[in-house]
Amino acid sequence: MRKLPPLNSIRAFEAAARHQSFTAAAAELSVTITAVSHQIRQLEARIGHKLFERTGRAVTLTPVGKTIYPLLRDSFDQMAQAFEIVNTPTNDDSIQISATRAFAERWLMPRLSQFNAIHPEVVVHLHGSENVLDLRAESIDLAIRYGPVNDDPRDAVILEDCYLAVADRGICPEDRNPAIEDFRKHPLLAYKWANGALNAPDWSAWLARVDHDKTVHFRMSWYSEEMLALYAAECGLGPLMCSNVLIDEELRTGRLRRIEGPCLPGFAYRLVVPPSTRPKNGLRLFTAWLREEARVFRERSIAAG
Repeated sequence: MRKLPPLNSIRAFEAAARHQSFTAAAAELSVTITAVSHQIRQLEARIGHKLFERTGRAVTLTPVGKTIYPLLRDSFDQMAQAFEIVNTPTNDDSIQISATRAFAERWLMPRLSQFNAIHPEVVVHLHGSENVLDLRAESIDLAIRYGPVNDDPRDAVILEDCYLAVADRGICPEDRNPAIEDFRKHPLLAYKWANGALNAPDWSAWLARVDHDKTVHFRMSWYSEEMLALYAAECGLGPLMCSNVLIDEELRTGRLRRIEGPCLPGFAYRLVVPPSTRPKNGLRLFTAWLREEARVFRERSIAAG
């Protein structure tokens, strides 16, 4: 016979640890904050160890809490999976995909109709967000993440991008390739990165590698979001330095033209599958299609130079 503390206490601890908040745990469990606090104190008394450090409204896990939380989290995931299999009709043809809004809108969605034509039986639900999500809690089957790849398995990486300077064709010279000197009358467009930890390429790094009159400074026009800056560039408000992945279609159609200069190394898009995700036929088909689309993009990018 298993000797376990009361299940309600374990549930309260797991929810509070996952959210790092007694308030959020209470909302999830439909109980009061006092009830959550009482259940956790009861569990701490039962095992003889503190599980949380409390500082005002903030709570952090103690070393003991950090040790047992992953085990309990995975156990609850497995229990939920067991009951889903028994009680819920499995819809292997419905998948939940998470990606940044820019990648979803600019690269994935223009190609998604091809997947739908090949596999009309698979329903794709797309969640665009810049926030780091709890993939288990959000029932995400596959996440496409963007960032450095130092610690990632190489088979998880599907694309690596670079940063080009581009401008709308309407403000570019018609008889030759555009150069940065052609845009002295326009401000350089730039945007704030949602993830400030990324050491992203910027105009100063690009300009340092371009032959131009360095005694005359360019004006800068800042945007709060990447998508706003991209739209501004397409409206002809000025040149923009951005990821080649996000402007693939615009470069191929000639709507945006590349400005002569370097291609600065960027980051990588990688696939992340929650450990507890049950294999789905729809997910297998989508992942295989996504990898093939990424391969075609890489080869075309290499051929275009």
